[in-house]
Amino acid sequence: MKLAVERIAAASRAARALPFPFVLTARAENFLRSRLDLSDTIARLQAYEAAGADVLFAPGLPDLNAVREVCSAVSKPVNFMVGIKGKSFTVTALESVGVRRISLATSLYRAAMTGLFDAASEVKERGSFGYLEHSLPQQTLAACLE
Repeated sequence: MKLAVERIAAASRAARALPFPFVLTARAENFLRSRLDLSDTIARLQAYEAAGADVLFAPGLPDLNAVREVCSAVSKPVNFMVGIKGKSFTVTALESVGVRRISLATSLYRAAMTGLFDAASEVKERGSFGYLEHSLPQQTLAACLE
């Protein structure tokens, strides 16, 4: 952990020297790397906070209680990443446990690609175009691109 903290401290110094605002987010990836130790995750985030991180992030936390514990253990904003099945919660639930930032990661892209895959599969496997019944109208899409 010592080297990671040193890197965060160096990144923080570099960020503060920039001529524009920069938000430094520090990640503790314990739960993504099969190190299912919430105490260690919190200790890392606290060390990153002390080293100058602006936002703290622990992707893959197992439940809302773990998210609450992380948020309670630090004073900087905690980021939560949606997109992991079974570990994504509502905005209201996340706010209620102290989350102050939510990132969508690849979830919107994957949702779009799921729609594309499902529509292409329907055409290929059934020869039908039922997906058109719940597709956005062209006018709506065009208005988004203006």
